[in-house]
Amino acid sequence: MSGYKRMRRQHQKQLIALENRLKAEMDEHMLRLQKELETHANNTYIELERLAKRHVAQTDKEMKSVAAEERRIQQQIVAQQKKELTGFLEDQKKEYRLCKDKIKDEMNEDACSTKEEKQERLSRYKETMQHSQAEEEAHLLAQQRHVYDRSCRALKRRSLIRRHEFEQEQIREELNKKRTQKEMEHAMMIRQDESTQDLEHRQLQMLQKLRVELLRLQHQTELENQEEYNSRRQTELHRKHTLEQRQQPRNLKSLEMQIKKQFQDTCKVQNKQYKALRNHQLEVSPKGDHKTILKNLKEEQTRKLAVLAEQYEQSINDLMASQAMRLEAEQEGEVQALKQQLKQEMELLDAYQKKTKSQMETQHERELQKLEQKVSIRRAHLEQKLCKRWLWMQITK
Repeated sequence: MSGYKRMRRQHQKQLIALENRLKAEMDEHMLRLQKELETHANNTYIELERLAKRHVAQTDKEMKSVAAEERRIQQQIVAQQKKELTGFLEDQKKEYRLCKDKIKDEMNEDACSTKEEKQERLSRYKETMQHSQAEEEAHLLAQQRHVYDRSCRALKRRSLIRRHEFEQEQIREELNKKRTQKEMEHAMMIRQDESTQDLEHRQLQMLQKLRVELLRLQHQTELENQEEYNSRRQTELHRKHTLEQRQQPRNLKSLEMQIKKQFQDTCKVQNKQYKALRNHQLEVSPKGDHKTILKNLKEEQTRKLAVLAEQYEQSINDLMASQAMRLEAEQEGEVQALKQQLKQEMELLDAYQKKTKSQMETQHERELQKLEQKVSIRRAHLEQKLCKRWLWMQITK
């Protein structure tokens, strides 16, 4: 029994040691997964920071290029307008000179007009020409200013559209990068959940396998102990019966001596009765009949003692036979009772072992169902979380 208890304590220690080892393994597994997610998050942050810096540099470069392009086009417009204005002024000067010469020729042909009239007429014409040319120059400058402003606005519009398209492209690139990183993170989280699920199932199988093996060893030990106990009880009973059979002749001898003593005591009583009867017969009978009386009495006494001896001999034989049968019946009864008791104990042990095995199987089924429920709930929460993230990515896209 002490060995059995020691075995149970060892089995309990083995189960506790395995549970502690599996818990440490699960803690290490979860820590490794957490570090993997943190590493991925850090790498994603670093890549997004690098992408943001590259976008800033690209934006600065693009804005400088756009500004330079605007300045170049504006300079081209200004140079073209300046050239147009210079040509326009040259044409006005030529026209002014031609008109002036024409007026002079007309005035020279007009002999009726005085010199003062001609001078006044020429002054009015000059003033009119200068005013007209000034208006035309102002109109040209206004047109050039309008064209310049419209061209600048067009440049600004094209620059804004180009900048907007450039920023949109950068935003799309950033969103694609984030979406790619999120997809990688989602795939990693699903893979981690599957690896955790595999580890949980493997650990549960290891724990249940150890329980089954320890229960098998326990049942085997219980069965061996019961068989050893049965063998010991049967051996002890056989030894007891052997001792009783060895002691039976002594007991029978003692009973035989008691019967012989009873026989001897009865013979003594009969001798006394015989003597008393003989004396009485001799006293009441004639002396001549004494010899016949003594002979008859002697024969009667001998006959009675023979019958008594035969009866006692038969009693001894009957006693020995009955004692042998009684001992055999008692021993056979004890053997059958022991067999029945040991059979009942073996049946009780078998029923107990089947019950403990069934309880363990039920416990294992509950543990497996609980694990499946836990895995299912965790996976549903994970899929819900990933679905929300995916919807957010689609909206931000």
